[in-house]
Amino acid sequence: MQEGEEMMRTQVAIIGSGPAGLMLGQLLTLAGIDNVILERKSADYVLGRIRAGVLEQGSVELLQRAGVAGRLHREGLVHHGTDLSFDGDRLRIDFTGLVGRHVTVYGQTEVTRDLMAARTATSVYEGEDVELHDFDGQPWVTWKKDGVTHRLDCDYIAGCDGYHGVSRASIPSEALTTFERVYPFGWLGVLVDKPPVAEELIYAHHERGFALCSQRSPTRSRYYVQVPADEKVESWSDDRFWDELRRRLDPATAEAMQTGASIEKSIAPLRSFVAEPLRFGKLFLAGDAAHIVPPTGAKGLNLAMSDVAMLADALIEFYAERASAGLDNYSAKALSRIWKAERFSWWMTSLLHTFPENGPFGRRIQRAEFDYLSGSVAAQQSLAENYTGLPA
Repeated sequence: MQEGEEMMRTQVAIIGSGPAGLMLGQLLTLAGIDNVILERKSADYVLGRIRAGVLEQGSVELLQRAGVAGRLHREGLVHHGTDLSFDGDRLRIDFTGLVGRHVTVYGQTEVTRDLMAARTATSVYEGEDVELHDFDGQPWVTWKKDGVTHRLDCDYIAGCDGYHGVSRASIPSEALTTFERVYPFGWLGVLVDKPPVAEELIYAHHERGFALCSQRSPTRSRYYVQVPADEKVESWSDDRFWDELRRRLDPATAEAMQTGASIEKSIAPLRSFVAEPLRFGKLFLAGDAAHIVPPTGAKGLNLAMSDVAMLADALIEFYAERASAGLDNYSAKALSRIWKAERFSWWMTSLLHTFPENGPFGRRIQRAEFDYLSGSVAAQQSLAENYTGLPA
């Protein structure tokens, strides 16, 4: 230990205080496993991030297991289906009738807030210059805060710090294989304090581009339109956004929609990304550090929850029984589910967005896909099964 350095010891060091890191920490704490969560941003910054909010039934069950589902059950909006629209033609996918499952609309910000409120173990915010050391042997983590260098020795490191985090970046490039597709468009999203236009989400394909009518509560709505990848949010006034959104919706929905001043407006790029493997010695990747999906299939947060549920079970097994089978199998088991979610998210994106490079033939193929879906119970069951969540 060097002069001016403070040292700590824990069993599991968790990098990142988003919902993945917080959920992993909560599950480990409930199992009596010491853990420390390290976050480079402030708690207010983490809570200020606007993200998706469609939870698979399995994610809700995991929040129940973690003891943080009380507010979700009071305020979450249970959806038994969703609507698809293609050039104004509507199709409702009846999740409950088709597969006996549902989803719950509850914002990722609220999931994070609930997990933060339940946290009783150590969390460190605003840790700068985070570095991971010796994760092939006896791992440790360092960071700086208030001019002091801190060191945390641990048994394992869980990298839950997102796509741009330090965890995946610390892995030697020759040890990592990545797969990526960057889409030539993004989602321009607006959050508004107006009641949702429909009781369930509406996914719309139009020749001008994709649109989505979503929601956060009975009084707060979230809307999106597809825009080019290089579009600037400053180019979109509220009036321009509402006019464009109406053009892409069927007339009845466009007429019923209540508009107002946006309380948040941003553009999210779309990409598909997977890193393999997810284990490097005693470092494990989970959540957005390991994979990104386009938001069309509502899989990002749910995949993160699935990852940390598997990782938590593996760590609990190790500390309870000194058995390493779960840790050894984590990467392969998680990746199997990840790639199925990547496929579904890619399929939804391909069906509902406009791809100018595909030309008229591509649009006719999309139309044929929508018509097939409309006439096939089996195809609708497949969509419902994937949307509500495949078994872990």
